[in-house]
Amino acid sequence: MRASCKIIAVMMSMLGAGVASAADVPAPTYKVDPYWPKALPNNWVMGIVGGLAVDKSNNIWVLQRPKTVESYYLGAAQNPPVAECCVAAPPVLVFNQAGELIKSWGGPAAGYEWPSTEHGIAIDPKGNIWIGGSATRQGQDGSPADGQILKFSPDGKFLLQIGHAGPSRGSLDPGQLSGASDMAFDEKANEVFVADGYGNHRVIVFDMDTGKFKRMWGAYGKPPTDLPTAPPRADAPQFRLVHCIALSDDDLVYVCDRDNNRMQVFKKDGTFVAEHSYAMNTAAPGTVGDISLWPSKDQGLLAIADIGNFTVRIVRRADGRQVATVGRAGPYAGQLHRLHQGTLDHQGNLYTGEIERLQKFELVDGAK
Repeated sequence: MRASCKIIAVMMSMLGAGVASAADVPAPTYKVDPYWPKALPNNWVMGIVGGLAVDKSNNIWVLQRPKTVESYYLGAAQNPPVAECCVAAPPVLVFNQAGELIKSWGGPAAGYEWPSTEHGIAIDPKGNIWIGGSATRQGQDGSPADGQILKFSPDGKFLLQIGHAGPSRGSLDPGQLSGASDMAFDEKANEVFVADGYGNHRVIVFDMDTGKFKRMWGAYGKPPTDLPTAPPRADAPQFRLVHCIALSDDDLVYVCDRDNNRMQVFKKDGTFVAEHSYAMNTAAPGTVGDISLWPSKDQGLLAIADIGNFTVRIVRRADGRQVATVGRAGPYAGQLHRLHQGTLDHQGNLYTGEIERLQKFELVDGAK
């Protein structure tokens, strides 16, 4: 018993280094801004939101899936047009704090393989934009599986591709990805951490400039495996779906194992530190869909997008305990319909991405 307690104490000291004590972190409260964002220009409409990120200027970057826009929205895109509305927006959309669209780009072009199913957008320390894709098999339209991630300048100039379109070669392959869904960055080591994710079952790390493979790991920091899919459980030996990844200022790596309803925490070298599970009776798509670190000096809270329960859980980083929730199921402003992504800006405001909808929840009080 003493040895077990000592292990737990060491793990919590590693996880909570520099983090305010649980009692010192007040629960935040939010109100929805029903007028954010403003209407898109050019008769554009969005499909499923596959990624959200915030840059240093507090602009909100959105990765959406034009191919998922329902056909009844696209009358104006037919040849000839059959209605006045509408046209699918470009995949990458950038909004300022007022909700105005300030930039847009993206899609297939020569020189790189654009993903079949856009998933995950992340901004590295130099301001470059990274994009993943979650398709793990050939689509009905003949589009290939997504075995790659892409790096662009902020204006959409192609810079780097890691992996190639096509199926998985297994979770131990050092170059080919499979359904990579999110990225995080270590500026000091010049590394990109990839949640690789929908087809493979691992975290994999590359050099940010060259794409050179560095290391990889699976659940509990062990070598990745490709075991048959099993029902969700708190102690599952394999990641079921690595859906997100985040890196804290004190060098801890937070990983969403979405369909196992858990978050695992590691050192940057893959050493396992801790795990926290939420609502274990929830079936896929699970409860830990996205993780965003609180924008305070100690990053004392995390916002977790609970996809399976249509809410955002606010939890303490020191111990993983929930202190608040934001949103509930429903189609109206402030409610969440098919929640998929969530992120925090530098003031602690919360943004959510759903099917054909973005929302902004303004921080009212607490944890500023």
